[in-house]
Amino acid sequence: MGARSFDPDALAEAEFAGWVAYYRRQWWPFLRAAVGMVRIGFGMSWPRTLRGAWCVLRANQVWAPYPANDPPRAREFMRRFYVLVIADGQLRIDAAQAAHLEVEWWRIHRRHQREDALTEDDLVGALVQLYAYVYDAEPESVTDAARHRVVAMAHSDAWVACGCRADDPRLPQERAALLASYRALRAAVGTAA
Repeated sequence: MGARSFDPDALAEAEFAGWVAYYRRQWWPFLRAAVGMVRIGFGMSWPRTLRGAWCVLRANQVWAPYPANDPPRAREFMRRFYVLVIADGQLRIDAAQAAHLEVEWWRIHRRHQREDALTEDDLVGALVQLYAYVYDAEPESVTDAARHRVVAMAHSDAWVACGCRADDPRLPQERAALLASYRALRAAVGTAA
């Protein structure tokens, strides 16, 4: 497994668990999900996986408060994460640029979610920029993956607005959209496993 040969179904399940834990502010379950996301998504060594998951956790924790979050610290934690990915030989990117693009889609999502200030197309565009940069892919090739992920976010946002109940019917819809997103991303950037 690696950055371009990830298991899309397993990665979608890990991210789904991470989103649920994030919105419930359950940080230990989030960390477990982050370990899965990092290990499945990048196939790094266990020491780098654990350090990377910790960086992802810390980035999300400093991003989570609304409206008093800390974007510069979130970017710094994500920069540290991408430094680990680069050191593992997975990707040839600039860690600061990747971190900027990562936190930028978080910012656009938050404005769309909380302020209704930006559109879903803005969010798709931000994800396309991130995917195209990180995977060195043509933007058109990753657009379907971005659109499916935005659909997943819409289900997640509705779930959050309704109180984050475990029996909410939006959760299976969110999971299905994440599965479609990661399957499309894997098809766009993947290599033979």
